[in-house]
Amino acid sequence: MDFPIRPALARAVPTLPTGPDWWFECKVDGHRMILRRTEDGVLCYSRTGRTVTSHWMDLAVPAMALPPGTVLDGEAVIWHDGRIDFGAVQARAASTLDRARALAARLPASYVAFDVLAHPDHGGDALAARPYTERRTVLEDVLQDVGPPLQPVLATSNRDTALEWYETLQPQGVEGIVAKPDTAYPFGGRSVWRKIRHADTTDAKVVGSVGPRRRPRRLALLPDGEGRPRLSAPLDPVLAARLGALLADAAATGEHRTETGETYTALATDLVVEVLAGTGRHGTLNVVRAR
Repeated sequence: MDFPIRPALARAVPTLPTGPDWWFECKVDGHRMILRRTEDGVLCYSRTGRTVTSHWMDLAVPAMALPPGTVLDGEAVIWHDGRIDFGAVQARAASTLDRARALAARLPASYVAFDVLAHPDHGGDALAARPYTERRTVLEDVLQDVGPPLQPVLATSNRDTALEWYETLQPQGVEGIVAKPDTAYPFGGRSVWRKIRHADTTDAKVVGSVGPRRRPRRLALLPDGEGRPRLSAPLDPVLAARLGALLADAAATGEHRTETGETYTALATDLVVEVLAGTGRHGTLNVVRAR
């Protein structure tokens, strides 16, 4: 297994699939993270492959209880006032190292694991090729020995139960349900897993900005499946500040124009944001958050 891996993604669908070979998991509102226990320590990777261990030491330290060679896929979340607080997660991810440590002391993180891709007692990295149900059993056994703040995601093979979670758990920060067939882990794919969300979004790569770098007014975006950048709708001030922190060190590569003639400053960055679904080729790109 080469690191950083390309994590599996889920395709948005209007309804959950039916059939005996599907499992359903709560989709929590957190920061996607691959957690790897090496011989020397723990490494945490973001969805884009950046090493983010130093910002999540409150997860890396307890993960030392995992045997070397273990690789988990999951979400870093922060509980606050009885629900998952995505804003707190974003603040941690976008902060300086000193600030991240201060935030961790005030609002410690939890790791909601939904897959185990490698384990020394279960075939090493060949575990990822085994069916979901086998990996789920290994995941539960492994995390039972570790305990919080590392814990398995809530999962069921009962579609009706999953729909009940979807209807009742949104106030706690559950943003939807992910459906997974009983197959191997689909590295880098988006066609195998399915998801329904209360407010569905799609991804767009940030290729530039309009206005001050640390508080952009709009973003130049390249949505999935499109070949030309477009400008987003004006950003909310709080969101603009968070995005500005993530773009502060991105190198400017010149002034460019969109297909409709709007000017933006091109940026060299791997930042990906979520935009509301339904804001396609002819709609307004409303940015929800960074990934």
